[in-house]
Amino acid sequence: MISTKKAKKVGIINEDKVRHLIIPFLSVGKRGFKSKVCLVKVFLLVLKRMKTGCQWRELSIKEYFLEGEACWQTIYYYFHKWSMDGSFKLVWINLLRQHKKQLDLSSVQLDGSHTPCKRGGLAVGYQGRKSCKTSNSLFLCDNRGQMLAVASPQSGEHNDLYNLPALFKEMLELLTDATIDYNGIFLNADAGFDCEALKETCLERGIELNVKPNARNIKGKKVQYRYFDEELYKRRNKIEHANAWIDSFKALIIRYEKRIETWWALQWMVLITLFARKIKV
Repeated sequence: MISTKKAKKVGIINEDKVRHLIIPFLSVGKRGFKSKVCLVKVFLLVLKRMKTGCQWRELSIKEYFLEGEACWQTIYYYFHKWSMDGSFKLVWINLLRQHKKQLDLSSVQLDGSHTPCKRGGLAVGYQGRKSCKTSNSLFLCDNRGQMLAVASPQSGEHNDLYNLPALFKEMLELLTDATIDYNGIFLNADAGFDCEALKETCLERGIELNVKPNARNIKGKKVQYRYFDEELYKRRNKIEHANAWIDSFKALIIRYEKRIETWWALQWMVLITLFARKIKV
C-alpha cells in the first residue's frame, strides 16, 4: 500500500481519495476481470508523470510496485485505455454530480488557452501571436476558480471564436450530464468573446452574458446600448488563477501528445485532481 506521504511528495491527492472518488468510474477489463495490478498505484503514477513532466519510461515504478510487478508500459497501457474510452470524462461528470455543493455558481468565467506543441499531431496549428504551433482549449470555471469544463481541443491557428457555439454547447451539455442547473447564471468573458453567436447561444440557454465590449465591433458603427457590469467582470480573474494551478502540472505546459484523446485526457485528469483535493473522504 502506498503511504499518504509518498503521494504528498509530488503534490498529488492521497490514496483514499483515488480509491473512493476516481477508481469506481474507470473502465475495467473485458468481462469484469480484476486487474492484476493495483489501479490506485497506476493512477498515482500517471499523476506523477503529469506533475513532473518526465517521460513515461522515466517513471519511478519501484516507488509503487515490487520488482517485476509492473513496468512503465503497464502504466501507459492503462492511461491510453482510459483516454480512448472516455473514462476520465466520466470520472469528472460523476465528481461534479456528487459534489456540486462545493461549487460557487453565482457567476462563471469563460476563457481560452493556447498550449505550444512540440511534436505535431491532430488539432495543432501555427499561432502567430505565440510564434509557434499550438492547440487551443476553452475552459469554464466557477466563482472560486474551480474549473467546470474544458472543450475539445482546437487547432491553434484559430482564435477563441472559432466554432465557439458548438464548443460552448459541448461544455453546457457536460454540466447538464452532471445535473448542474445553469439557467439564469452570469457568464463573464473578455472582449475576445464579444460576438453575436455567443450572445444568441446564451440567450437560448437562459444565461446572462457579461462580456466586455470589443472596440473593433463598435468602431464606426451605430450600436444599441448593452449593459456591462464592471464589478462583476472583475471576477473573471478567477479563471486566470485556475489556469495558473493547471500550469503547475508540467506535462500540460507543452503538449507532446499527438492524439487529441490523450491530450484531452490529461486536461480532465488535472481538473479531477484539483477538485478531488478539496473533497473530504
